[in-house]
Amino acid sequence: MWRDHLTEIIVFSLLFLLVSAMGFVAARWRAPKDMAHLDEWGLGGRSFGGWITWFLIGGDLYTAYTFVAVPALVFGAGAMGFFAVPYTIVIYPLVFLVLCRLWSVSHRHGFVTPADFVRSRFDSPVLALLVAITGIVATMPYIALQLVGIEAVLKTMGVTGDNALARHLPIIIAFAILAAYTYQSGLRAPALIAFVKDALIYIVILVAVIWLPQKLGGWGSIFDAAEAKFQATAQNPNDGILLNANNQLQYVTLAFGSALALFLYPHSITGVLASRNRDVIKRNMSALPAYSLILGLIALLGYMAIASGVKPLPGASAGSVDNNTVVPVLFDQQFPDWFAGVAYAAIGIGALVPAAIMSIAAANLFTRNIYKEYLKRDASPAQEANVSKITSLVVKVGAVACIVFLDPQFSIDLQLIGGVIILQTLPAVALGLYTRWFHRTGLIVGWAAGMGLGMWMLYQVASPTRKHFGGSAFPLSEFGFDTTRTIYVGIVAVAVNLAVAALVTLAVRAAKVEEGVDGTEPDDYFADEGDPRVAPGTDRDADSAREPVA
Repeated sequence: MWRDHLTEIIVFSLLFLLVSAMGFVAARWRAPKDMAHLDEWGLGGRSFGGWITWFLIGGDLYTAYTFVAVPALVFGAGAMGFFAVPYTIVIYPLVFLVLCRLWSVSHRHGFVTPADFVRSRFDSPVLALLVAITGIVATMPYIALQLVGIEAVLKTMGVTGDNALARHLPIIIAFAILAAYTYQSGLRAPALIAFVKDALIYIVILVAVIWLPQKLGGWGSIFDAAEAKFQATAQNPNDGILLNANNQLQYVTLAFGSALALFLYPHSITGVLASRNRDVIKRNMSALPAYSLILGLIALLGYMAIASGVKPLPGASAGSVDNNTVVPVLFDQQFPDWFAGVAYAAIGIGALVPAAIMSIAAANLFTRNIYKEYLKRDASPAQEANVSKITSLVVKVGAVACIVFLDPQFSIDLQLIGGVIILQTLPAVALGLYTRWFHRTGLIVGWAAGMGLGMWMLYQVASPTRKHFGGSAFPLSEFGFDTTRTIYVGIVAVAVNLAVAALVTLAVRAAKVEEGVDGTEPDDYFADEGDPRVAPGTDRDADSAREPVA
């Protein structure tokens, strides 16, 4: 009953209202004279410095889903759940130079989305449309997953009802408030709230990893309890506190594939493009691995939950359990009510920041690469901003609908599909920043091949509760190998994407098919703050008087 959690509910509600107020105030924080422009509403004026960018990108990548799902996976499967730690370390060196180049060319040309860059680089509206649609489709379930984190907290506090409307009403109210202040303040709202969100998470996790081991008999007892659980249940031979020969390949490919996908997501790129200059990005790519330390500590909460005897709350379907409630139940059992309320607020606010950025990123993709490209080419900056605001509302409604009308467990599986989907933009976006060797036709055909194979492989993956789309671990035996090992679907799909793109490029070049005009120049990829911009729609030949970059 919710009355038994009254203190937790009060603390949670007060902190939630505090950040909501900050979201509305953010419209006046570092605000320009005119917010009716995507540069201002959708990218915060491209003016965020080191600290703001650090909190914004960190708040964008380390979400409520991370807070509840990573330890839940460790609780259920053991060592496999730690794949999130190496991939958040590997990613930063990989994207260090890539994101600097993307920021520079976007700064020079006024690009708002990765599809804007692809449109100019390869002179292909079709390829840009595919990148935009891919980004929107991959982002939608990610937003829905933030609701899963909030639902886990509300369920633990007893804020549920007997029917679908009563059960989801708190989430609907929360996202209505989120939609209101995001509509008004744009990217400035999550940027300001991220300070509070990250501070709460750091405090909660540091207290937990110091306090809980003392209560549970030390780290040795915690790991012994975890090992005993996996040996006793043996539901899956791959579960355990150590990896084995069967799941090592899956672990490596999942970590590496997730790293490649992480900064291809539109919301990740939005946070980067909001930075003031290249140095801000470089410093952040050097400092962001500090979040990986916290992520490792968050993952250990799964083992602590095992040692403390946590039982997950019932799931949506009869006889199932909701492992996403493991961390909230752990805090409810082991901490005073007031501190549990703070922890719940950290999870809830941790959902609002990325959800806001994701909805803005998806809205920008629709506005720039669908609405302006195909529906209203002469749209003014004010019209673009207005369409993006409205689209961001629609995106949030769609995310809420995913939770209300679908089994939440299914929406979690959709996130795995999202990673496979967004990886198919790697050749055009990430490699396109370094080379234009791939022909636009090759990239389109490669995208189709990678997407088709990825969806087929995901369809073949079964789980205990679903015959198809049951995860992203594809059994190599399906390819004819005599092994029980699995591999991450995304890695195979993007490898096929690249191979097909290369073969088609060679074929169309031999046939002398038109390649289009590259709308960028080599020095665009090194431009920095203060360098002259190319006005949107300006012909590059007519802009030869532009000063070269030093």
